[in-house]
Amino acid sequence: MSLESLVPVSEEVVSSMVLNPKQALGKNIEIHTDQLGFPELKDCSVAIVGLLEIRNSFFPTAKFKLEDFRKSFYRLFPGNWNFKICDLGDLPNGATPQDTYFALKEICIHLRQLNIVSVFVGGSHDLIFPMYQSFQAIDQLVNIVSVDNQFDFSQEEELISGRSYMSKIIMEQPNFLYNFTNLGYQSYYIAQEELDLMEKLHFDSIRLGTLLDDVVQSEPFFRDANIAGFDMKSLSWKAVNYSSGNPNGIDARTICALSRYAGISDRMNIFGVFELINTAVSNQLLAQIVWYFIEGFSSRFDEYPVLTSSGFVRYTVALSDMEMIFYQSEKSNRWWIEIINQSYLDNKNKTTALLPCTHKDYLDACNDKIPDKWWKATKRI
Repeated sequence: MSLESLVPVSEEVVSSMVLNPKQALGKNIEIHTDQLGFPELKDCSVAIVGLLEIRNSFFPTAKFKLEDFRKSFYRLFPGNWNFKICDLGDLPNGATPQDTYFALKEICIHLRQLNIVSVFVGGSHDLIFPMYQSFQAIDQLVNIVSVDNQFDFSQEEELISGRSYMSKIIMEQPNFLYNFTNLGYQSYYIAQEELDLMEKLHFDSIRLGTLLDDVVQSEPFFRDANIAGFDMKSLSWKAVNYSSGNPNGIDARTICALSRYAGISDRMNIFGVFELINTAVSNQLLAQIVWYFIEGFSSRFDEYPVLTSSGFVRYTVALSDMEMIFYQSEKSNRWWIEIINQSYLDNKNKTTALLPCTHKDYLDACNDKIPDKWWKATKRI
């Protein structure tokens, strides 16, 4: 069984919980320990797994301790959560990174079969590759959101590394990647060839400055995603108190808002935070990022698949050369835009899809401006 490879949470962490209040998270979730053994997964909704694999990291010498994250996380208080959370321990490194990839893929498959949302903490960003592979077994199209200051396409001969896992995903056959979205990229870290490839593949992206000015516009991309990966290197040095970090980057408040959006998404199966930075502030922020994801999970609206027959208001917008159909949920107040896919072989055959969008996209359409995400989605179809 894939989960048998997971090792218990260290005794150092377990013993540190003694002084925690009884309401703290560490005393209200089920933890894989030497004394208690592996948690019973029946009725478990969210499972946390620590990752150690950094051999393909862009910064392979990076040091972090999952123990420090857990001490910070276990001290937090839960929200109004009425579901079971399990900490399954850590996945040790395989003999090679490829062995770790295989074990991680099997864990993702197993937890998804149990309808458990996976939260992975640690390791390098390339571990999204085996997470993506876990969907191949069921031939499911996959949407990936990456919070990163780079696109992680290959710029060197080595195809897969902490910076090039996306190249491997794109070239994987059979291919089930439907869309890739980057949030928070910084142009001076991006080669022009990477920008051209993003445009050619009709992938979505939001620059750092735009994201910081209006974080709400990122929510629709999470709403349609199956996997979200957060690269801690995308944070500003101030956010993690790391003097060797980035002068510009995502701040602590924004990263927590992004994490909550990821948790709210009804489609989100896998959430990962990678490339950890070992400072006291970083460990506390990491604990809060995971907390906000679980808080978002507790607030899911159960609106996937989207059924507009009831509970939605339909808006028809007449543009200069076409009509666009928008739907707004009466439950969540969120917006979707209708995409019609016409068969060029038989114009009578039409299928429709609903693309998550924002109220601003609706207002743009009212002003005769077609939303950019609609254009890209139409091209992908």
